[in-house]
Amino acid sequence: MPDARLSLAPMLDLTDRHLRYFLRTLSRHLYLYTEMISTGAIIYGSRDYLRFDGKEHPIALQLGGSDRHDMAKAAAIGAARGYDEININAGCPSSRVQAGTFGAVLMKNLPLLYDVVRAVKDAVTVPVTVKTRLGVDELQGYDFTRELVKTIYDAGADGVILHARNACLNVSPKDNREKPPLDYDAVYRIKQDFPDMFVGINGNIMDLSAAEAHLKRVDGVMMGRALYRDPYILEEADFRIFGESRSPGQGPRSRAEVIRAMYPYIEHELAAGEPLKHIVRHFTGMFQSCPNARKFRQYLSLHQHLPGAGIEVLEEALRLVEEPSLSGGENSGQEAVTP
Repeated sequence: MPDARLSLAPMLDLTDRHLRYFLRTLSRHLYLYTEMISTGAIIYGSRDYLRFDGKEHPIALQLGGSDRHDMAKAAAIGAARGYDEININAGCPSSRVQAGTFGAVLMKNLPLLYDVVRAVKDAVTVPVTVKTRLGVDELQGYDFTRELVKTIYDAGADGVILHARNACLNVSPKDNREKPPLDYDAVYRIKQDFPDMFVGINGNIMDLSAAEAHLKRVDGVMMGRALYRDPYILEEADFRIFGESRSPGQGPRSRAEVIRAMYPYIEHELAAGEPLKHIVRHFTGMFQSCPNARKFRQYLSLHQHLPGAGIEVLEEALRLVEEPSLSGGENSGQEAVTP
């Protein structure tokens, strides 16, 4: 396994190539995951769902599917495109994946899950991992979790990332992220029971301090919505999580400096015909809890979609948070940011 001490969780409709490139500018070592891509989209789709920039490495492709032949074929395509890892989704409870009998549904058919993992493992030479949960519906408790992970282990997977709660197929994805109780101890026990397997943990991990605490018990920490709501968390990740040393006099960049570091990428994408809104929608959390965060978000929201919108939109939005005369008070705009 590559060094995946800290990774980006796959998030449907969020973890696109623009977000991944943006987060890479914050951390050289953050392990990136695509959003879940179905085998059908890869094998039969008319769009290029696998596109990524070479600077995104290390990056894993997360696959959704339950037909072992299609999973093997899609995995081989992904590996040939240069992905560093193939990850199998066996935990998403969305109705979209339930209809295709994959995601969390795979936990209800462990022999099928075994066949899928084995087929993917046989099809590629890069590491193969599975992202799943502790259980699903009535199938829960540590005995089931251990049986689930043993199935994955016996099939030859190189690692497992466990969202530390059960999945409930009859409730919404939002409720699945919040209502089933977290059980981090179950993930710690899995690591003890499978010491030679990579075991990562996911679920409501909100900052680097929490990540550092988990890393004393497991091999990797996966963070999702916390990084989306406040990407600036990652400015310290390479030093605190991956052990890099700062150069003399080197300090953290400002939030505005991080955004401006994206300008060459943005200009390249705009020249290729990509609308500004597809990129800067991922910037709305960059001034989380800062004065004038609301003004920054509102300006982007009103101007990012206009014809010809470019770097000048970001410069004006940044002016609203950089000029003290516009602050309107020390605590102006310090409400929580919703992406």
